[in-house]
Amino acid sequence: MSSARREIALLVNPTAGKGRAARVVDAVLPRLRSAGLTIRMLVGDSADESLDLARAAVGEGVDALVVVGGDGMVNIGLQATAGTTTPLGVVPAGTGNDVARYVGLHRKDPLGAADRIVRTITTGERRTLDLARTGGRYYATVMAAGFDAVVNERANKMAWPKGQMRYNLATLLELRTFTPLPYVLDLDGTTRTTEAMLVAVGNGPSFGGGLRIAEGASLDDGLLDVVVIKPMSKAELVRTYPRLFRGTHTTHPQYERHQVRRVTVAAPGIVGYADGERFGPLPLTIESVPAALEVLA
Repeated sequence: MSSARREIALLVNPTAGKGRAARVVDAVLPRLRSAGLTIRMLVGDSADESLDLARAAVGEGVDALVVVGGDGMVNIGLQATAGTTTPLGVVPAGTGNDVARYVGLHRKDPLGAADRIVRTITTGERRTLDLARTGGRYYATVMAAGFDAVVNERANKMAWPKGQMRYNLATLLELRTFTPLPYVLDLDGTTRTTEAMLVAVGNGPSFGGGLRIAEGASLDDGLLDVVVIKPMSKAELVRTYPRLFRGTHTTHPQYERHQVRRVTVAAPGIVGYADGERFGPLPLTIESVPAALEVLA
């Protein structure tokens, strides 16, 4: 392998996973360098700066952009590599790591991820994935646009507690007052009005660290999976929640699934979240972008 022709840009969020990303970088760098790879380190002080650095590296022709972090860091990588021939690699080091799940990476095996990068850079192996796009911005996982989005919004405003407990507390606080929302959905040109606890738009099957809300969603079929959870009592919502981790909620009578190429989701007072990032208030129009991304897999 010629290091002159094998340069990868390593995009790092040192604070991801409560500082785990910084420790992961220390572990994987020797493995990557010993394989003859030249490493260009990219560490931004903000998401915007990280994206600028990533786009510059892709524009200058690195052989791959590899992100070290969680789904939020992967989301930055998507914006830089989507629609290009530069593949994206992932070394999971965040909280959710759903994209890592999608491409068969073990979330607690950074050296295994590094070995895959070395192997696929050497062999040229790639996997091509669809992405979802709204407002010119891509995402890989699921757009949360209901109760789950309200929880995200509340949790982001809370200074305490830290980590997953903050989301658990936000869930309990929101459950006290949350009521079904009126939605207007445009599904490939067909308008549907409904009340629902949540609407989720999946490019992939899971979000939030393995919540399989869009169970059955394919990453390469050119379609979005629009999941509607129709009104249910708070007690029933609590009982149903654990089924999301197994994907068995699809048999619940209040579950609906629509497969479309394009959807507009409108509901009052809801901010959409995808890949763990805030995308903005509804209404949002989301489209599938087939074969938008090449990944090292």
